[in-house]
Amino acid sequence: MLDIPHRTDALYEKVKRVIPPVEWPAFTEDIEAILDLKRRRNAVVLAHNYQTPEIFHCVADIVGDSLALAREAVNTDADVIVLAGVHFMAETAKLLNPGKTVLIPDMGAGCSLADSITAEEVRLMRRHYPGVPVITYVNTSAAVKAESDICCTSGNARAVVESLGVPRVIMIPDEYLAKNVAAETDVEIIAWKGHCEVHERFTAADIHELREANPGVVVLAHPECPPEVITVSDFSGSTAAMSDYVGREKPQRVVLMTECSMSDNVAVAHPDVEFVRPCNLCPHMKRITLGNIRKALEENRHAVTVDAEVAERARLAVERMLAVR
Repeated sequence: MLDIPHRTDALYEKVKRVIPPVEWPAFTEDIEAILDLKRRRNAVVLAHNYQTPEIFHCVADIVGDSLALAREAVNTDADVIVLAGVHFMAETAKLLNPGKTVLIPDMGAGCSLADSITAEEVRLMRRHYPGVPVITYVNTSAAVKAESDICCTSGNARAVVESLGVPRVIMIPDEYLAKNVAAETDVEIIAWKGHCEVHERFTAADIHELREANPGVVVLAHPECPPEVITVSDFSGSTAAMSDYVGREKPQRVVLMTECSMSDNVAVAHPDVEFVRPCNLCPHMKRITLGNIRKALEENRHAVTVDAEVAERARLAVERMLAVR
């Protein structure tokens, strides 16, 4: 029988359906250390839905999609925030908590969407479409947010678009999110050709094959997927919306067309649901590990900073988003 330390027994009970017993002992030392470091430093770990279960369920204090993490970052009374996600999320947490220490465990945890557009390109779009408001997806740098009127996430994009009360908007940088929102609203949306390297790989043919191999499967797709994927899916929504759907509808068999770890994390709470797992990994999210979360807390690395003038303008765009309900 494996010797699982007593303090982590309850944690393993939570994740035993998605983490094999043989793998668990490799995590326990780091988990113990992180739990102690959080107490000593008055620190919290914010983990995105794409983090692996040993992070998401065992050391994170706040979990969710980008919108949930942004909202909760404002409310924490911790001195230190460790962002178990990618760099733009850590920047957003810093924008909303300028007086706190915000750490990203790996500076290489980037994002293909964030890399697809620059602040100068936003300024060029403004010149090309004078007077048209710019809505920027949170999957962007602080410098890009600073050139925007308001931010959005996949969970509130339509609400943000319609909150402006204008006939036409620019939505950057995810082309597919913009097109999928445009199909749901009468507002004209001007898109940018940025894509998520995880979601752009899903195809309608993938879904047809999944349905043939798994009769009766319910298909939930993230709105960063191509429009033809959304068309043949049963439901489209943010990672939080997909999780809520599973909890509300209790499908017998479900597939989540999004990053791999999402299925594992949702499955923990729904043992009676069978999850079919097509696997597109996000290489950036997977740069975050228990080991480098521990190092971040031990060595105060890597502290996220944002230029004060950029931060002031970017913060306004994020706060406008948070005010939309």
